[in-house]
Amino acid sequence: MTVLVTGGAGFIGSHSVERLLETGWNVRVLDNFSSGARKNLPTHDALEIVEGDIRDFDAVRLALEGVSHVLHLAAQVFVQASLENPPNSCSINVLGFVNVLQAARTSDVQRVVYASSAAVYGPPQPLPIDETHACQPMSPYGLEKSINDQYGKLFEQEFFLPLLGLRYFNVYGPRQDPRSPYAGVISKFISQLKQQQSVTIFGDGTQTRDFIFVKDIARANVAALQSPLTGVCNVATGKSCSLLQMVQTLAKCTGQPLEVVHQAARHGDIHFSSSNNDRLGQVLNTQDFTSLERGLSLLVQETEESCE
Repeated sequence: MTVLVTGGAGFIGSHSVERLLETGWNVRVLDNFSSGARKNLPTHDALEIVEGDIRDFDAVRLALEGVSHVLHLAAQVFVQASLENPPNSCSINVLGFVNVLQAARTSDVQRVVYASSAAVYGPPQPLPIDETHACQPMSPYGLEKSINDQYGKLFEQEFFLPLLGLRYFNVYGPRQDPRSPYAGVISKFISQLKQQQSVTIFGDGTQTRDFIFVKDIARANVAALQSPLTGVCNVATGKSCSLLQMVQTLAKCTGQPLEVVHQAARHGDIHFSSSNNDRLGQVLNTQDFTSLERGLSLLVQETEESCE
């Protein structure tokens, strides 16, 4: 079987490509390399790389020739960028997504798995959040992902295209660029640590997040391609920790104390977040998630090796 991975050269995409190749898939990557990098992708006989943009319907249609499955990861993934330029974010995340669905339904594609986001939920109440939780997105990015979920449901009902949207929570791991102003908090902390700087926490640090290692995301992506499950599904460990607890774990992994500087909480930040991942258990063994300590240790080790 051949899978098209849109955005395959990116952070989550490149780890997913590696996992697919390890499990015997033929992989075709479609990426415009606006944020992803060719260096993230391995050299492999079963890997084909196509440069193109998901907003170009003909490019998507051609990339789908001979493809049996689609893993759609190409997106504008930053909340702040969606606030700064909503039209651009919408063109990628909504129009690009619909292009992929339309091209898939007119091809011989058997199944589409796509990246949704926990950002669709907005302020969580009650906790933990399951897939029936009301969607009240607080940003254009969250709204775009919620619209994608509705398009996915419609295309499955009207065009009989099996789709599964994976609502990722807080993903971290190697290849997440800390130089980006929109990078995840863990990649920023490690970057500050490398530069012997104090780590900055906005707010008091008691805010909780469900941090999930990127290789577990890749494992979930591959399992979802082979699962009959449709609709939407949370992808999270089901275990939340506070930012202060995460910093303490990071300090343990590095073997050195970390100085924490607190700044004013950012407007719109959700304070408490936790996920119910029971539905994910229908896709893969959720007991095998990488612990936060193990994931941070692997990330610190890889970061140190890249600096040598």
